[in-house]
Amino acid sequence: MPKTASLNHGSAVGVRSGGTLGNLLREWLPRQRWFAGKDRPLNDLRLLSMTELYPGCLHLLVQTGQSGVPSPGGTPPPGDCYQLLLGLQRHLSPRLGRALIGKVEEGPLAGLTVHDALQDPRSAHLLLERMRHPGPLGPLTFESDPSVPVPAGLAPRLLEAEQSNTSVVYGDAFILKVFRRIQPGINPDLEVPVALKGQNCGRVPAPVAWFGTSDPQEATLGVLQPFLPDASDGWTLALDALAHGDSFTPEAEALGRATAEVHLALAAAFPSGPRADNVRTAAAMTERLEAAAHHVAALRPYVPGLITAFDALAVCDPGPPAQRIHGDLHLGQVLRTGREWFVIDFEGEPSRPLAERRSAHSPVRDIAGMLRSFDYAARQRRPWRPEWALRCREAFCAGYAARAGWDPRKKHALLRAYETDRAVYEVLYEARHRPDWLPVPMAAIERLAVRGG
Repeated sequence: MPKTASLNHGSAVGVRSGGTLGNLLREWLPRQRWFAGKDRPLNDLRLLSMTELYPGCLHLLVQTGQSGVPSPGGTPPPGDCYQLLLGLQRHLSPRLGRALIGKVEEGPLAGLTVHDALQDPRSAHLLLERMRHPGPLGPLTFESDPSVPVPAGLAPRLLEAEQSNTSVVYGDAFILKVFRRIQPGINPDLEVPVALKGQNCGRVPAPVAWFGTSDPQEATLGVLQPFLPDASDGWTLALDALAHGDSFTPEAEALGRATAEVHLALAAAFPSGPRADNVRTAAAMTERLEAAAHHVAALRPYVPGLITAFDALAVCDPGPPAQRIHGDLHLGQVLRTGREWFVIDFEGEPSRPLAERRSAHSPVRDIAGMLRSFDYAARQRRPWRPEWALRCREAFCAGYAARAGWDPRKKHALLRAYETDRAVYEVLYEARHRPDWLPVPMAAIERLAVRGG
């Protein structure tokens, strides 16, 4: 996205050199969980667009200027574009203390206190009202599915667990995901569920309303979907089963079937790609492994054994055709209500470029992600339960095979390579962000390198 005026050296919001809004945001942004560049210094902040959503609330797109080591899992540009909703008040209510950004001292906003508007129930309510009445607002456009009415007056509730975005639940009926890190183009979390609705795939909640921008480029900003209030995510269910010594294999098998159904619907909704170029894929996996080993010393002794997985991929059966997939499938991305599984969050790995997340990949990549998630669950408390994970892996693959018509377990070289690639990503992530968790993916690294998976 092109850069415009710097928030530090003059902009449409009246911040001059040494002015306070730019300084306030530079201090506030890196402290947010959804800010991706915590490992790189924030050198600059530029205003890309500004729109008054309603009196007392500004919608901003800002561009960060950063340098240094890239975030794990991808090669982001020097800076990123972020979506901000800023509330402006003369006196901030004490109940909004956690939302405080700071007080502006110079320019047209001088004397106003700035806060994160999504943490303000009144602002969240007014945002929903905007979505209930589709149409343009400056560069912003609000759209909806006219077949699904959204009632007025639904009480908003901010979800605290969100990591890469901000989500607000309205009346336990709908959930609004506001994307924080913005890339040009349609976001897969809007594109894919809309397409799957056209395939009558009931495993994915369909969007009810959404909004986007045309300035400085077309981009998706937020999606409103039905909320499943009685659902539990797969991660919580798996940990509960482990805590009570219960089997999770029936649930894992059903989840395998549900995953296959989503993959079949995706293959029907989007053009299939050619069979994967395993030579190129193996080379990319090897490059990621070598880069990770450069940063994580514990990984280096296993590199020769892990490379054999990628060498085997380069010469094996190419497997199923490339197609649109989930892209970041794990137990936290699936919900179970009653006896049914639902798949959510098709945004993919946020650190990956949007074009890559929207491209075709082998469905084995999703399968490997879920298998790694079973392993993570089994290693949450000691004694570790690798046999529990093994039974879940077998059940998941059996369920997938029963619905998809092909068995992931019979694609050993493919599955080992994709699982190895995922484990390498996990090692890099844990080493940088959660060192105490590093033994979890390292146990998989040892298994995949020494015993070939």
